[in-house]
Amino acid sequence: MNMIRTITIGRYISVQGLFEAVGRNGNIVIRVGAHTYEGKPVAG
Repeated sequence: MNMIRTITIGRYISVQGLFEAVGRNGNIVIRVGAHTYEGKPVAG
């Protein structure tokens, strides 16, 4: 099952994609196409 998550990168940029992993620092990693991004999860 693929879960879509939203993260913030920096102060103003949000990215939404498929959940990949949880980083050691509490950030999460998501995948958008061939790219991965790491950032703080957005509480929903």
